[in-house]
Amino acid sequence: MSQQTVFALVAVAIIILVSFPVHEFTHAFAAFKLGDSTARWQGRLTLNPIVHFDPLGGAILVVSALLGGFFIGWAKPTPVNPYNLRYGRRGEAIVSAAGPLSNLVLAAAIAIPVRVAWGTVDSVSTPLATPIAAAIYDVAFYFVLVNGFLFLFNLLPIPPLDGWRVLLGLVDARTSYNLRQFEQYGFVLLLVIVLFGASFLAPLAGEIKNLLLGNALLISV
Repeated sequence: MSQQTVFALVAVAIIILVSFPVHEFTHAFAAFKLGDSTARWQGRLTLNPIVHFDPLGGAILVVSALLGGFFIGWAKPTPVNPYNLRYGRRGEAIVSAAGPLSNLVLAAAIAIPVRVAWGTVDSVSTPLATPIAAAIYDVAFYFVLVNGFLFLFNLLPIPPLDGWRVLLGLVDARTSYNLRQFEQYGFVLLLVIVLFGASFLAPLAGEIKNLLLGNALLISV
């Protein structure tokens, strides 16, 4: 098994077991706090990855990671009744933003020990000298990258991504109504971004990587 395949599978495991469950749980928790118990009643107010796993989304995630070198997939959408939320459309925007922000928090939390560990690389007594320590470091590095990407990707203002709901909740009611007519083109726009948006997303992803990880690199590279 090639090194690239191993890294892809590690990233997929991180997404399915940690990133997706935390992302969807945070949606559910935000909705619950704002007055909507729909997700709680349906058993989605949990970090259990099995509850949030979508077979089709998971399969596409694995295929895209192994064959395409990128990560496209999804968990089960968290059910939210916007009519139960406080603050109206603003409440819906808060619930939608909660998921991507949780990925950013995860990335930032793990980025701290990664940067500290990287700072010891030039030291004679570096803790990354052993293969096991280096492997743990690389997994943590990938954890930061994956969650940083999920934060960036999900906040794109394209339906059905979270960023679209955030946008609709922040603009005035008339603009929100007019924008909804473009939801029917969401899949096409998303496909264009996936296929041709690398040049657009790469600089943004690079900036997030630099912000979180500084000059840290993979040990195995």
